[in-house]
Amino acid sequence: MHTLATIIVLISAAIVDYVIGDPWGWLHPVQVMGWLISRYCDFLLSICQTKGQRRYAGVILGLGLIFGSGMVGWGINLIKYYFSPYVGIFLEITLLASCFAGRSLKLAAEDVSTPLKEGNIDLARSKLSRYVGRDTEDLCPEEIWRATLETVSENATDGVTAPLFYAIAGAFFPGVGPVSFALAYKAASTLDSMVGYRREPFTDLGWFSAKFDDILTWIPCRLTVLTLAILSGKPRIVLSICYRDAPQDPSPNSGWSECVYAAILGVQLGGKNAYQGVLKAKPLLGDPLNPITSETVDKALSLTRICFLLWLGLGISGLLLLSLY
Repeated sequence: MHTLATIIVLISAAIVDYVIGDPWGWLHPVQVMGWLISRYCDFLLSICQTKGQRRYAGVILGLGLIFGSGMVGWGINLIKYYFSPYVGIFLEITLLASCFAGRSLKLAAEDVSTPLKEGNIDLARSKLSRYVGRDTEDLCPEEIWRATLETVSENATDGVTAPLFYAIAGAFFPGVGPVSFALAYKAASTLDSMVGYRREPFTDLGWFSAKFDDILTWIPCRLTVLTLAILSGKPRIVLSICYRDAPQDPSPNSGWSECVYAAILGVQLGGKNAYQGVLKAKPLLGDPLNPITSETVDKALSLTRICFLLWLGLGISGLLLLSLY
């Protein structure tokens, strides 16, 4: 019963994310996490003045939200067994689908690429500013395509494959379930995006969240790189480029995630970006063999979808094999 229910949850959540995604106007778990983080940080920044105090408060914030989110998933798992299996499974499907960002990533890319393909560069710049931190006002079409592909490739891991990795991991623990682990990871990712900045006022408050997210993402990121390299049909070439360029990125994960797409697609990512008027140079990833176009972004999205489906299939196969013993 446990295995069948878990498989139903995993498959259904993947379908819901692919078909529906995150409906506009619906309350999303990340919104709740974001509200909690914002309120807690405002309070802490007003009372914690020293470096040590803020670091200690950051640990409490990180552990509290991550384990608290995991407990919510665990509680829903208990509903399935002790209250109503139908209500529990429905809630698990809904929450797990919200952890997957496959459709959201696709819609974000289309939001930028559609006006760009139509020649409306100003609108494309405006749309892009919703998804990236860099200045977009003066970007040329080539730079807009690069920024879009970097967004798609970087978020492929922390928004799509890593949540699935932890959902599958949780599925192998009957008392935990896939939603608990996936929600806990989503909390870590949200913390990193909100307070894991290397600038004030979050330098000390967000250090733990940034480091913990790096640790949690490390394994699924490397598995994503390996999977995509194999799917490319040229794993040696792709991995050699990744080992050459990815370690140059200051992030232990995003550089690898971006680089594997650059290597497979034969394009170059990274370079100079402006942030609030300040020019910063990121390491160059991959070789500029091809221009970045709409087709390039579409291929990157397809690679992410294939990787997701492959992992989902392997996870379900593992659960079925385990149930036989």
